[in-house]
Amino acid sequence: MKSVALLATVAAVFSLVSASAFAAPDAEAAQKYAKDNGCTKCHAVDKTKKGPTYTKTAAKFKGKADAEAKLFDQLTKGPKVKFEDGTEEEHKALDTKESAQIKNLVQWILAQ
Repeated sequence: MKSVALLATVAAVFSLVSASAFAAPDAEAAQKYAKDNGCTKCHAVDKTKKGPTYTKTAAKFKGKADAEAKLFDQLTKGPKVKFEDGTEEEHKALDTKESAQIKNLVQWILAQ
């Protein structure tokens, strides 16, 4: 009996963890986080600004297994970026203490 109860508990915990791992990104929170951090000065979902659109970024990473990790690194390490007009600048690095919010933003961008 104890093993059945233990098995049921483990299965319940696993299903909760699995469901949260595959949950859709919180679009409202991602958009607010992007705006609060100045991302919307250069980026938009489908309107070209100084930086690429989120849809263009999602297309660039589509089908790549490491897409989430690479985009997370780009947003947190502030690499030098090159724009379509040929200019270059340091990309603003987001605070890694907010990793859950950044992960949500990354997932939302990749879903565009």
